[in-house]
Amino acid sequence: MVSGEKSERSGAPARRGAARTRGRPRSFDRATALEAALLAFWEHGYEATSVSDLTRVMDIGAPSLYAAFGDKRSLFEEVVQEYGARYGSFGDRALAEEPTARAGVERMLREAAAEYTAPGRPHGCLVIHAAANCSTAEVEESLRERRNANIASIERRIGADVAEGFLPPDTDAAALARYTGAMIQGMSQQARDGATRAELEALAEIALAVWPRG
Repeated sequence: MVSGEKSERSGAPARRGAARTRGRPRSFDRATALEAALLAFWEHGYEATSVSDLTRVMDIGAPSLYAAFGDKRSLFEEVVQEYGARYGSFGDRALAEEPTARAGVERMLREAAAEYTAPGRPHGCLVIHAAANCSTAEVEESLRERRNANIASIERRIGADVAEGFLPPDTDAAALARYTGAMIQGMSQQARDGATRAELEALAEIALAVWPRG
């Protein structure tokens, strides 16, 4: 009788502890969940990726998603930042590191051919593709601003080369930059349509043929 009482008392704290932990939300690795969301948005775009899609691929519940990332739009904004840092910075590096605008754009196009067709992840560019069929004005505008900012960076680099004599003085920096942006955006879509790296590299060669020589 005494041993039975001890047994009950010794077991009671364990049962109370189990009751306390039963409703505790399951922990998750935030970086892993963010990467899963990134790949979902990259593959399907902003509009077509639902919150239920996100909770499924991130392997978390909706309350955990909202607590960790905010709403869908806030999560997407973080995804775009992460994409830019991890996958989309090759163009900025090329312009900054190469000695001329032409060399920078040549490297940018070649690296785009490689990045947009890399195995094991969605093809093309998230910033370009995620805006497709987007009816959320704020998201559409944010992505548009990013694309236009990229073109503006190319234009500034071209303008600097004109000023330094690397390109002819009558070079239309704005038109040449927008042409380059059109090539990048077109390569992204063609990669999603199945174009290979070699096919996109051949396209880059043709695109560079129109560049003026200093």
